[in-house]
Amino acid sequence: MATAAQWLEGARPRTLPMAVAPVIVGSAAAYGLGGFRPLNAVLAAVVAMLLQVGVNYANDYSDGIRGTDDNRVGPLRLTGSGAAAPRQVKFAAFACFAAAMAAGLLLIILSQAWFLLLVGIGCVAAAWGYTGGRNPYGYRGLGDVFVFVFFGLVATLGTTFTQAGQLSAPAWIGAVGTGLIAMALLMANNVRDIPTDREVGKLTLAVRLGDPAARATYVGMLAAAVLLPLALVPSYPWVLLVLLLVPACLAPSRVMIRGSRRESLIPVLKQTGLINLAFSLLFGLGIVLSAALG
Repeated sequence: MATAAQWLEGARPRTLPMAVAPVIVGSAAAYGLGGFRPLNAVLAAVVAMLLQVGVNYANDYSDGIRGTDDNRVGPLRLTGSGAAAPRQVKFAAFACFAAAMAAGLLLIILSQAWFLLLVGIGCVAAAWGYTGGRNPYGYRGLGDVFVFVFFGLVATLGTTFTQAGQLSAPAWIGAVGTGLIAMALLMANNVRDIPTDREVGKLTLAVRLGDPAARATYVGMLAAAVLLPLALVPSYPWVLLVLLLVPACLAPSRVMIRGSRRESLIPVLKQTGLINLAFSLLFGLGIVLSAALG
């Protein structure tokens, strides 16, 4: 029987900034449109975090029963380590998905955005299908695409729409930015796991690109995420605040390019998650200040 501490570690709380970041960006964009709704923002954050934890448990379960995590480098995996029975981890994943759907339904009722019911079902299906089922897309190199779509575009734009009832250029650019950083986090994770993933036939994008190209792609994603918001500066001058992220991006980028030991990449995951959170805060503050100060 896994301890409470092990279940918490298995939930991978360090990945939660990736869930919260698009909600912050989307809420700031809603503020810029004059439609910020605090309760809706909180519900969107609850949905995002529950889906993130559900994905983490689902990934733990699916990779564990396939043997992908047998010799992995990194934090504890409940199934792969034998700390918890596979059925318990699977139940935890679906419990999180069910709670996310309940919170999401309340958000849809409040916003009257009924088409998001289909989006919500798609989110849960994508969360499970990453490594679960007979033909998981995460094993075919498509995980990065789905992370960009669901943890970037869908989460950010959905947050904005459920508050303001419309979208804007800041919502789209912020969605792309936070989606790119989420992809960078997954890339760092998968670069670390290239040897073990290749052995079990898990063809992530990092495996397909190869080690050097995958590492360079990580740096390119961070650079694009930081520079893209500059397109908004003529209308939202305070967005220049995102440039404060440049020094924070240098350390993990240096490790990705030069770090030869797989263990050296583990801190990059936490750093990238914090970069995403910082991006959302600086970008969001830039949008809010620009809108408030005219």
